[in-house]
Amino acid sequence: MTSLAPLRTVVAELSFQNPIILAAGTAGYGEELTGVIALDRLGGLVTKAVSREPRSGAPAPRVAEFEGGMINAVGLANPGLAAVREKHVPWLATHLPQTRKLVNVVGFTVDEYAEVVAGLDDAANARNGAGAIDAFELNVSCPNTKAGGMEFGADPESLRAVIDGARRATRRPLFVKLSPTLPNIADSARLVADAGADGISLVNTIPGLVIDIEQRRPALGFGSGGVSGAALLPVGVLATWKVSRAVKLPLLGLGGVASATDAIQYLMAGASLVGVGTAALRDPRAPERIVNDLAAWCHSHGVRQVADIVGTLEWPS
Repeated sequence: MTSLAPLRTVVAELSFQNPIILAAGTAGYGEELTGVIALDRLGGLVTKAVSREPRSGAPAPRVAEFEGGMINAVGLANPGLAAVREKHVPWLATHLPQTRKLVNVVGFTVDEYAEVVAGLDDAANARNGAGAIDAFELNVSCPNTKAGGMEFGADPESLRAVIDGARRATRRPLFVKLSPTLPNIADSARLVADAGADGISLVNTIPGLVIDIEQRRPALGFGSGGVSGAALLPVGVLATWKVSRAVKLPLLGLGGVASATDAIQYLMAGASLVGVGTAALRDPRAPERIVNDLAAWCHSHGVRQVADIVGTLEWPS
């Protein structure tokens, strides 16, 4: 069996056994996937969203497949901060010691982000929460209900305020998840870096619509949704390349990753970590297979450390 040692990497001062991460929305809070996905073989996982209050989410159906991938409108359904503190943080603290745990955080006002981060950080600092949380991922694609519904990521003032509040609430690393629909994702990344974030996740889903032609209705109960899967791969790789040229922060590249070849594209474009989402929903063995195939590729190409290929894309002159 090919050694996995070359896959070890350090990102935001955290050591990862490999760069493959289970993306937010596909990992639950870890416990739900016990015995389904080999989480202990992955570099890390990003939990599903945590909001201040419980959210029932969007109406069913929430997921639909199409030839190029998947569309979903889950509506950020989650049990809320109090329940995650009570149930999920203690479980994360006592399981998956080799797998890094990032918690996805959402809010609908600037203050909500800071409240959720502070509440989770406090729980992770308690005796029964030690080791539960390594970092936070801020989902800034949510609408700011106090600013007319504009997404936090699209409003520089709100984006800076969210990061500043979260930064004051924790000393753990903060990753900010940006949307590929931003007018200038490189400029947004510069703002994120200046505001004190430790890393950037690229990219979130793209808005889309799939129609059930027999019913003449949207395939999703909510109507429109977020497009993920193979169709998102070149979009995410390009965004990663653009942002890698704009800032020096470590990047978590995600969108359309279903193979080691896909992961290597993100690494060469400048990502230090690579997220797997839709592919894991289709085949729970896919993430571990990507890890093994990535190690085999490194071995066959004489790559001693996976970090050596990060950002090595040669752009045409």
